[in-house]
Amino acid sequence: MKTLSIDLVAGIVLLAAALVLPLTGMDYLVGIAFNLAMWVALTQSWSILSVMTGYVSLGHVVFCGIGAYIVALTTGSLPLAASLGFAGLAAGVSALVIGLPVLRVRGPYFVILTFGLAELVKNVIVQIETGLGQFSRLIFDAPPLNSLYLVMLGLAVAATVAAVFVRHSKLGRGLIAIRENEEAAEAIGVPVTRLKLIAFVAAAIIPGIVGGVMLLRTSYFEAAQAFDPVISFSIVTMAIVGGSGSARGPILGAFAFVLLSELLWARFPQLYMIILGILLILFILFVPRGLSGLLDKKEAR
Repeated sequence: MKTLSIDLVAGIVLLAAALVLPLTGMDYLVGIAFNLAMWVALTQSWSILSVMTGYVSLGHVVFCGIGAYIVALTTGSLPLAASLGFAGLAAGVSALVIGLPVLRVRGPYFVILTFGLAELVKNVIVQIETGLGQFSRLIFDAPPLNSLYLVMLGLAVAATVAAVFVRHSKLGRGLIAIRENEEAAEAIGVPVTRLKLIAFVAAAIIPGIVGGVMLLRTSYFEAAQAFDPVISFSIVTMAIVGGSGSARGPILGAFAFVLLSELLWARFPQLYMIILGILLILFILFVPRGLSGLLDKKEAR
């Protein structure tokens, strides 16, 4: 309870600072904060399925890409809010359609299947765009950075609240039972298939909207960029570095990831992914509970 209170106070302070940031007029800092909010939203939504059930997904980017494509198709013909709403809806419906067959497998097979699924959807959209004679799409009259930042910040808050709610709900207890022993959970009456599908759909909606906002930020849609598998790998890295024991883990992981990218990407672009991989290995071997686990030990002392 004490840790929850500390996290709540820290979250309120952090949110207040984030809301004031656009008033400073420093676009560089707002851009960094936009990326931070984006990664928090993606990692928190990923945790709803992968942390709670143990079904590690490498295809989370597919929902971002679907959302980006929907916004690319509807921007200009629909109000922005409706376009983003359709992006989230399309991602959720896609998760509902593919969830039943995909969630029948588990372990490394699920990991491989989700990665392959993202590549499949990417290539399908490439073929559709090629058939339409479109190889990329430009977005005109996108909202300013400050407006997009506030939307992304709202998505980060919504994803965090959703992750906390699921952890402390009946749904969360059922998902944890699935993670611990799926056969035993099913034997005692836990609706395993239904709960997994609910988690899969819930984890997809916010990334769909995030993908749409990311598209408006770049003002450019290209399938290889929208479905870049590095996004999925980065989400998993942030979850491991931050720790999956609590909702603050993804936030800490996103902070560490964005800080590392700002320090290393511009100076050592060729070494960036190598350093990221080494960092991931070190955390798995020596800090399996991540930064959140280190803080828990410090608070326990």
